[in-house]
Amino acid sequence: MTDQPLASGELVTVFDTEQESEALVVRALLESAGIELQFTSRELQQDVWPGTAGMLIRVRPDQADEARQVIAAYRANPASDADVSEIPPEP
Repeated sequence: MTDQPLASGELVTVFDTEQESEALVVRALLESAGIELQFTSRELQQDVWPGTAGMLIRVRPDQADEARQVIAAYRANPASDADVSEIPPEP
């Protein structure tokens, strides 16, 4: 991510969900892939979409295809509860 926020007018929405937890996972995946993004809540944009909630992820147009590929790979192979453990195995 850059030190300066990305200007909304130059961004492309690549992910839109009502589930904040899913948006946080996608955000982490994109950031780990080196994709700059803007992560916003639709609740902040009530003048545009009244009565809606959820999260939007926007990226620069030149990174939109790469971001969509990362998201598609995540959706094709989501981690199951068995894959994720907060307690490390004992040695």
